[in-house]
Formats: sequence, structure tokens, C-alpha cells
Amino acid sequence: MSTVLVTGGGGFIGLALVRELRRQGRDVWVFGRNRYPAAEAVGAVCLQGDLRDAEAVSRAVEGCASVFHVAAKAGIWGSYEEYYGINYTGTCNVLDACCKHKVQALVQTSTPSVVFDGRDIEGGNELMPHSLRPLCHYAATKIMAEREVLLANDRGLRTAAIRPHLVWGPGDTNLIPRLLARGRAGRLRIVGNGQNRVDISYIDNVVHAHLLAEQSLLSSRDIAGKVFFIGQKEPVLLWPWINELFRRMDVPQVTKRISLRNARMLGWLLEKAHTALKREHEPRMTRFLAEQLAMSHWFSKKRAEELLGYKELVSTEEGLDRLVRWLRQAEQGCGRPCNSCWKLHECPCPPPSSVL
Repeated sequence: MSTVLVTGGGGFIGLALVRELRRQGRDVWVFGRNRYPAAEAVGAVCLQGDLRDAEAVSRAVEGCASVFHVAAKAGIWGSYEEYYGINYTGTCNVLDACCKHKVQALVQTSTPSVVFDGRDIEGGNELMPHSLRPLCHYAATKIMAEREVLLANDRGLRTAAIRPHLVWGPGDTNLIPRLLARGRAGRLRIVGNGQNRVDISYIDNVVHAHLLAEQSLLSSRDIAGKVFFIGQKEPVLLWPWINELFRRMDVPQVTKRISLRNARMLGWLLEKAHTALKREHEPRMTRFLAEQLAMSHWFSKKRAEELLGYKELVSTEEGLDRLVRWLRQAEQGCGRPCNSCWKLHECPCPPPSSVL
């Protein structure tokens, strides 16, 4: 098979995708700012460079038949210039390189945050417009990037965007470790009434959706220029799900509460303070985070099921069992989950710099 490029192949989603591609016997190149030992360990070739460097991106894309554009600056805090440069300019560079080198298919990892506007979303679908009031630079620049990806179909490149929500599972060094850290420190509060339902996406299901999109693009134009919400078969009640994870990990249950109004106000104040003091680390609360923790946001997967053949490979229950086993192994090894060593021992990764 022809070579596949994965941008951001050292991250949680990217590395899981690299592993599956290599398991299928495909030649994989990984583009990122570093070398990734875990990707090289399964036979991927690491190409170092910055997404903002158009020439470096072009060199990485040359010779590839498909590109999975996973790389992005995530999170909810940081300078707009960095988010814009990586998420928007970087995406434009990838698209330009794909068109130049006649790549057949590009699958972008997008996010449901592009449609979130501070109101409950229950059963939303892909006809929802992009948000007109994104409350963080990540969402704003991912909106811009996704638009460019979909427009690229007019330039002869077949593209699709996958919107997984709250990706979790073994290998996660962000969402779950941050939740556990805050839970153990007693620094979590239920925001709102605690009855909000949200989509979550187990990592194997996310990889499955990306591969289905690539194969569909290579075989047909029917999905070109389309976006897809994917996730578990059913949404979960966010706070009961978090507390079930905490129970199984011997972390105190979250019982203290804060109203959405007060959480929003706290987020606004902390944003202003961090900006004024030029603090680089993420505030404990932001307006965007307050709304995400208090409101329902789950989506129909009908388009993905009908056009991609997507289905849940790993259920929420089985995924939680696998996650807890992995976390328990981590406690017996280096003491925290690691996405680089994967085996959880002799971990080379620095500890997380912030918590949710």
C-alpha cells in the first residue's frame, strides 16, 4: 500500500492511529516537532518539522497517498497567534502540500467545539452552523481550519473532517489524568445541576472512524467535503460517569457544586487576571470550560453510520474496564499513565503541566 502521513502522530489520537495503520501493514510517516519513540517502535518514520513551515510540510507530504491531519494546538488557554499559526496556517500548509503533490485523500481531526455556542445541544447534527461566538482560541481557529479543509474539495483533493468528542481510553495523558489529579486534590465541583448529558469517544472508535473516512474518500466522492460527528452509541450523564471512574480508582466522589452563573463569572475573572498578569498556565476555570462542564452536548451519529459504516466497536462499559486496568497498571509501574512507553513502565514523559 502507498505511504500514509499522520501529522501529530505522537499525540493520543495520532499515536493510536499510527499503531493501527502499522498493524495493518501500511507504511506510515509521522510529522511533528519531535521524534516519537513510541511511533518509531512500531515501525513508523518520524519527520521533524513545524506545521507553520510550508516547505517542511511539503517535503513530508510528498510521496504520500493519504494524509491524516491530527496535529493541532489543543487546550483552552494560550496566545491567539500560536493557535492561529498551528491550527489555521498549519492546516492551510497541509492542504496546499496535498494539492501540490496530488494526495488522494485527507482526513482532518476536528472537534464538536466548532458548533458550541454556549447553549445545550441535544441530538445535534452536521447541519448545525459553526459557532458565531467561540469562547476560546482553540474553537475559533478550528472553525477556520475546518472550513479550509471542506473547501479544499474544490481544488481536487478529497477531504473529510471527523468530530470526536472527549476522547478517552488507554494512552490518554490529558483528559483522564487531569480529571484524576483534580479529583484527588479535591478541586472539582459539579457545575450546574449535574444532569447534563455529553458525548464521549473511546479511542478505538475514534481510530475506526478515521480509517473508515479515508477508505470512503479513496473509493468514492460521496463523502468528500463532509463532516461527521462520532462517539459512543449513547451519551453519558457527565458527572455520574466521572464519579463512577473515581469510585473505581478510589478517588473521592465529587459532591460539591457551583452554579453555572457563578462558574462563568469565576471564569471571566480568572481569564482577565491571567491575561493582565501574562500567566501562561491555564486558569482553573474559564467561561468556555464552565459551559462545557454544565451543559448537554451530544450529537446524532446517523450520517457517520449511513455514509461511513461507522459503529461503536468498544462500548462505554468495556472501555471503562480497559481504562481502569490500564490506570491500575500505571500505578504499579511509573506511577502515572504514559503515552510514550505505552507499557507504563520506565516512563520518559514529563508530568502534566496543568489540570482541568
